[in-house]
Amino acid sequence: MRGIKGKVTIVTGGAGGIGAAICRRFAEAGAIVAVFDINLEAANAVVAEIREKGGSAAAFQVDLTSQESVQAAVAAAETQLGPTYILVNNAGWDHAAPFLKTDKPLWDKIVAVNLYGPLYMHQAVLKGMAERGAGKVVNVASDAARVGSSGEAVYAFCKGGLLSFSKTMARELARKQINVNVVCPGPTDTALFRDFAGEGEQGEKLKGALTKAIPFGRLGQPDDLPGAVLFLSSEEASFITGQVISVSGGLTMAG
Repeated sequence: MRGIKGKVTIVTGGAGGIGAAICRRFAEAGAIVAVFDINLEAANAVVAEIREKGGSAAAFQVDLTSQESVQAAVAAAETQLGPTYILVNNAGWDHAAPFLKTDKPLWDKIVAVNLYGPLYMHQAVLKGMAERGAGKVVNVASDAARVGSSGEAVYAFCKGGLLSFSKTMARELARKQINVNVVCPGPTDTALFRDFAGEGEQGEKLKGALTKAIPFGRLGQPDDLPGAVLFLSSEEASFITGQVISVSGGLTMAG
């Protein structure tokens, strides 16, 4: 994929299932990967795996709910690795429950990670991209933003906001030659999904129902996502901006 090799790439939530898969794929393509995660030990494990295979990566601890932490992590990454050319906002968190059974402390936590986290990252990284007149941003949202998802009202609220924000950033930054696009995973077999589905019979029942509903006949896997993210970050997608792509095995086919 053209335009990836040697480019400093920040991936938030880089130690998680999808995030780690994205980090590995970018490293395989020759990117210099900054693995951002609140769990530094897990981030270092991803870095070690990448380096063992000959890739280039470094881990940085960040609390996405704190603008100061985000600014410090971005500054540290750019001091160590160089200017950021690609930003992948992948981190997310949720706790599944019917909206009427939730309360403000839970809303605040979901919003802090899923909405304010990407806002902080954009501001910390995009100023430099704008000054240099080049950059790629891929925001990992969710099909919950496109079609809704029972039990994920506030999460869907955040991801819907991220879609609208991404389109606005794409318009504002097009003259600076910065591409901003969105990838929306469908149901994907990650720790977040397993937490959402629950344990035991209830979880297996939900997993089975979704498997039947997905035309490809299976849940997504973390390795299903990086290809779309890599493409949108490459020179192959230089004339694509403000777009949303679902990676859902056909479960959602939004126009």
